[in-house]
Amino acid sequence: MPAGLGAAWALLAAAFLAALLLHRAQARRPGGDGGGGTASGLFQDLIRYGKTKSGGGQRPAWLRRCQVPKRWFTHFYIISVLWNGFLLIELFQAKFLGAALPPWMQHLHSVFGRDFEHFSALLVLLLLWLHSFRRLAECLCTSVFSNGVIHVVQYCFGLGYYIVLGTTVLWQVPINVRHGKVVSLTHSIPFGDWFERVSCPHYFAELLIYVSMAITLGLDNVTWWFVVTYVLFNQALVAVLCHEFYQKKFTSYPKHRKAFIPFVF
Repeated sequence: MPAGLGAAWALLAAAFLAALLLHRAQARRPGGDGGGGTASGLFQDLIRYGKTKSGGGQRPAWLRRCQVPKRWFTHFYIISVLWNGFLLIELFQAKFLGAALPPWMQHLHSVFGRDFEHFSALLVLLLLWLHSFRRLAECLCTSVFSNGVIHVVQYCFGLGYYIVLGTTVLWQVPINVRHGKVVSLTHSIPFGDWFERVSCPHYFAELLIYVSMAITLGLDNVTWWFVVTYVLFNQALVAVLCHEFYQKKFTSYPKHRKAFIPFVF
């Protein structure tokens, strides 16, 4: 079963790698962004969201009916804070207060052949909860959402992602406030700090967060490295889409900037 869980994350990582390579191949063809028929248009609609939707060509009416506001990203982090906070409390009580785990959790760990002897999963769950809480606070207090949209499939995927992620952590156990006002909703070239090297430093930071969790769980934890691999290809895909958006929108966009990883990609 643990091998099956790792294989599922590896398959997800492979799917996003394939999506990245397919997008790059389409982009090299004349009219490749969103052109080429219904299948190509659906593919571009599934991988794009927010500002990058504009780079996918004219979207037919039936695809526009399958969209929800991008501001619904907030729901992902509400779910994550609640679910992973619950898992964190249960594991903390079992580890330090001698409380019994819920029967369903004991059953899962008996199926997966795990027990609760080590501190690493508790620490990773805490880091995951803090990360989700920070993202929720950003959505509520910092982020400015325009009229960007996401596909309903992306929305459903996001709702389930953090539930599966927190549960995956359990299976690895060896038994700011916004200040000022919004001046404009138009996009401009970002400058400063990591933005001088890459178009999407926040995606690179997301990857580093998951790498730190992998180190916390142990370098030999293959399943979590598959999670990291998925995050790598997922964030690389959206970083490339954002990078292409900036390059097309701004003729003066810095040519030395990479999309995702400084000096590399």
